[in-house]
Amino acid sequence: MKKLLAISALLIVMVLLAGCSDNGGEKVYVYNWGEYLDYETLELFKERTGITVVYEEFVQNEDMYPKVESEAVIYDVVCPSDYMIQKMIENDLLYAPNFDNIPNIKYIDETYLKSSEEFDPGNKYSVPYCWGTLGILYNKTMVDEPIDSWGVLFDEKYSGEILMIDSVRDAFAIALKYLGYDLNSTNEAELEEAKALLKKQYPLVQAYVVDEVRDKMIGGEAAIGVIYSGEAIYTSRENPDLEYVVPKEGSNVWIDGWVIPKNSKNKENAEAFINFMCDPEIALMNFNYITYSTPNSGAWNLIEDEAVKNSPVAFPPQDILDRCTAYRYLGEEVEANYIQKWYEAKGE
Repeated sequence: MKKLLAISALLIVMVLLAGCSDNGGEKVYVYNWGEYLDYETLELFKERTGITVVYEEFVQNEDMYPKVESEAVIYDVVCPSDYMIQKMIENDLLYAPNFDNIPNIKYIDETYLKSSEEFDPGNKYSVPYCWGTLGILYNKTMVDEPIDSWGVLFDEKYSGEILMIDSVRDAFAIALKYLGYDLNSTNEAELEEAKALLKKQYPLVQAYVVDEVRDKMIGGEAAIGVIYSGEAIYTSRENPDLEYVVPKEGSNVWIDGWVIPKNSKNKENAEAFINFMCDPEIALMNFNYITYSTPNSGAWNLIEDEAVKNSPVAFPPQDILDRCTAYRYLGEEVEANYIQKWYEAKGE
């Protein structure tokens, strides 16, 4: 999320902290989204615990999963999204941590723990890290109407001014919700209709992007873009002409969480890392750096800027959340069907 998602994955491997190249000493191997925490927190973790963080970044859930499943690299902590956590649980890839070693979970608000039970019943395997919504970012000086619907993404008058998200589930969620369907639909007729809509949209799209949407929208290169709420907060700071909206048809609300792969070789270090990330001051550092909403009530209480603390983008009111739905893992066959239809929609 949220998050730097893209169909063509670029893996950025970063070995951080002084002495990380040494063979000796305690380590924890962490696999996370790109630009998805304040790197200074990794240095602080080593200072406080003596554990070196070996840190690697991924671009989308679908890149992360096969690497963990195949054991190509053994990680101790990973940060998947909700539906991918569900998939990893169902395929027996995760370790149930000893929560006695994660006492700072007490700072994770009950609202988000309850939401997480939709994909992790009993909160046995994951600890919420960040959350947010998917919506439309638009430049108020470049559109001539109020934006409140996904329909604007399919409007020919904005041809060449649309930045569409390059993510299978997000793209189909947009089309399905606009058509009045469940964003977790497995109905073949509904998916075909969504594909046809996305295919019709193709000639209108300036570019299929994810992280690039920030700079393009800030620079006024497009009128409309699909974006995650955390990215929208950042862009509005840089360009006050930009505004974010969760469309009236509904959207996705997502939660990313820390998990420990079952094959982790440093499980106690992993628990220590997750506990550290749940410390309110550390959670606040990460929130300030990445601008994605934190489920950490302790961190929220430490936010000094009241405008941020009460931002409907960072912390949307219940009426917005009521029209948002979390993604579910739909099974290998349906997942493959989504991917195939997405390629067909883009003529690939």
